[in-house]
Amino acid sequence: MATGRFEVAPAQGAALRDDGVVPLRGLLDARWLAECESAWRWSLDHPGPLASPLLGTDDARQDLCNPAAPARYRALLEGSPIADAVAALWDAPDVWFMYEQVFHKTRGLSGRTPWHQDSPYLAVGGDHLAVVWIPFEPLPRALSLEFVRGSHRGPLYDGSRFDPDDPTAPLYGQGALPRLPDIEAERERWDIVAWAVEPGDVIVFHPATLHGGAPTDARHRERRTLSLRFFGERAHYEGRPGPAGPAVRGLHDRLREGDPFRADCFPKLRGAAA
Repeated sequence: MATGRFEVAPAQGAALRDDGVVPLRGLLDARWLAECESAWRWSLDHPGPLASPLLGTDDARQDLCNPAAPARYRALLEGSPIADAVAALWDAPDVWFMYEQVFHKTRGLSGRTPWHQDSPYLAVGGDHLAVVWIPFEPLPRALSLEFVRGSHRGPLYDGSRFDPDDPTAPLYGQGALPRLPDIEAERERWDIVAWAVEPGDVIVFHPATLHGGAPTDARHRERRTLSLRFFGERAHYEGRPGPAGPAVRGLHDRLREGDPFRADCFPKLRGAAA
């Protein structure tokens, strides 16, 4: 399926479905890459209620689910090839925007992000879920995001508290979800994949895919990335053992287990009445 000048191959859709992750080389041209950077900068300059240090250090920052972001990001979301690429990967017409997340690591030598899945933090499940990870610097494979291939098929592990002393320390605890395995300590047991990336490349993955990594080093002292999260027709509300995102006022009061994941605050980008 074509997305403007960009062609999504059937094999790439199969990779997202079967492996839980796929790189899309050169999805963003100079214009749309610049628009992504502008949106990223706006988010850092206008922090929302969930802005925080990342990994317990002021050298790394993040923000996500800013209630003002959908309006600021609208031109990017509606005009860029990103939503078309997501629809093509799903082979389905309907795409809604869920929320954004921005990351900024500075000063070099920041630690790797612990292995985790995004799904334990989100009350949503289904096949039509996608995270589009957009880096703004070229990264070698060793410093890129890493994934455990096929892990989106289960099990769903407890979330990580991102405790630097124990990256598997559970978010919810009490055995509600199985504890995260120590993947980094037993890398040889896992089917780990990663790709070197250049500006304009994106990596698309299902939020239940185990992922981590992306440290910085002395040669790659700054890391700027933008993640955009989307859902489609086959997405449903799925409760978690405790409070979970997305942090949208009233959402968790209106939806019940198994309900189609829909709310007026999520802009529809592609499909009927988009």
